[in-house]
Amino acid sequence: MLAIAVVIVSLFTSLGSPTSATLALADTAKRPVKSRTYQNPQDSGKFLIVNRIFVIGNKITRNQIILRELTLKSGDIIYSEDLASILETDRKKIYNTRLFNTVEIKSLDLENNTIDLLIDVTERWYTFPVPIFELSDRNFNEWWQNYNHDFSRVNYGLQLYQYNFRGRNETIRATANFGYSKSFNLTYRLPYIDKKQKQGLTFSFNYEENKNLAYKTLNHKLVYIETRELLKSSKGFSVTYTYRNSFYETHSFGVAYDQSAIADTIQQINPNYFTNNNTEQQFLALRYSFVSDHRDVIAYPLRGRYLAASVNQYGIGSMSDFHKTEISVGYARYFNLKHNFNFSNYTYANYSTPDLQPYNLISGLGYRQKVLHGYEVYVIEGPHFILNKATLKKKLFARNYRIHNFFSEKFSYLPLAIYIKTYADFGYVKNYSAYTNNDLNTKFSDEFLAGYGGGIDIVASYDTVLRFEYSFNREGKGGFFFNVKKEF
Repeated sequence: MLAIAVVIVSLFTSLGSPTSATLALADTAKRPVKSRTYQNPQDSGKFLIVNRIFVIGNKITRNQIILRELTLKSGDIIYSEDLASILETDRKKIYNTRLFNTVEIKSLDLENNTIDLLIDVTERWYTFPVPIFELSDRNFNEWWQNYNHDFSRVNYGLQLYQYNFRGRNETIRATANFGYSKSFNLTYRLPYIDKKQKQGLTFSFNYEENKNLAYKTLNHKLVYIETRELLKSSKGFSVTYTYRNSFYETHSFGVAYDQSAIADTIQQINPNYFTNNNTEQQFLALRYSFVSDHRDVIAYPLRGRYLAASVNQYGIGSMSDFHKTEISVGYARYFNLKHNFNFSNYTYANYSTPDLQPYNLISGLGYRQKVLHGYEVYVIEGPHFILNKATLKKKLFARNYRIHNFFSEKFSYLPLAIYIKTYADFGYVKNYSAYTNNDLNTKFSDEFLAGYGGGIDIVASYDTVLRFEYSFNREGKGGFFFNVKKEF
């Protein structure tokens, strides 16, 4: 663990140039974790004591939100040769809160081997009333190829994001979505509810109704029905408790309730849309997830590692109409190579049981950003599947622009980076027995799949990532694909 706090053992009673010392490497939230021993430090190195820590530039964000990410605290002692790397690690941790456009940490030398730390931040814009103009389909490629870029399949509305509410890194998100489908959502996230800033809560409420609906999958493509009548309505709520005991690890425990109803039309054309020919469905769900995030920059990582694992139990007690257990794990590694090259690899596996599930809750490749290159327009469904994505990229251009005398400093910082890349993916999906027995959606299931290609990523301000890719699948079919946000 890179978080470091420094303690001189009782062998030393004053600052100087000791011949041997032990420094505690720890996380501010739980220390000490492990120790590191210096034998015969060089004359160029010395031990420093952290005096005061100043934060400037935060007009809205409270100091404790920033200081929570720091390894060093006032009164800590650090070996000078480690100072630069520790401050750079802390700078990235503060930046990864996604509250600031820029973060700088400087050490100020004082007398008697004492230093002050100065944290200088430039805050982002936190209030975004965003007009919604988005596709109702899974992605741009499905809309463009499968549905002939039909603009009647577009949703519109208004989405309000209030980031860093009260200066405590809280988030309020309210959505009113109209058009091809209607939905209303309200989410309130409190990352910290205790003084030690380890525990948090998230509340979410949603309502959705559809006059168009994907009611079955045929040849690995979703088949929709559209009428003037209401085909499906659903409502639900969830509460999630988070425990972030360290800088990099977070545990989440959630409970959710969902209630849905479909029109008789859907029940007649797909009796398994809900279980047992039902037109109504309700369930209580429990969820546990664990995330270990050691990426350098969350928005577009180039170094580090990321692990996410979760267990979901849909259907608790007699009030639930069905039961499903789902386990998933994903692991990514990012490597910085020489000459502006970077390599990354992501592996994801999913297991669910039992095999027979209602259609509205089946899983597989093509959902929730688990997409195999070359198969963007398909959904490959099954209770068990695995996906691996390897990417080699080279930075072509990277520069930070500053617009002076701009109307707001929050938009005067414009980073821009361009990467060229090549990639190769493979995956495997175990088909549902109901599909296999009826010879449905069998072309891509129960066999290894592969996709490859190349493209360009454009990374801009406010975590914007544009991906332009040309991919081929195992069958040799190729196409241009456009996506927004990072791949994994």
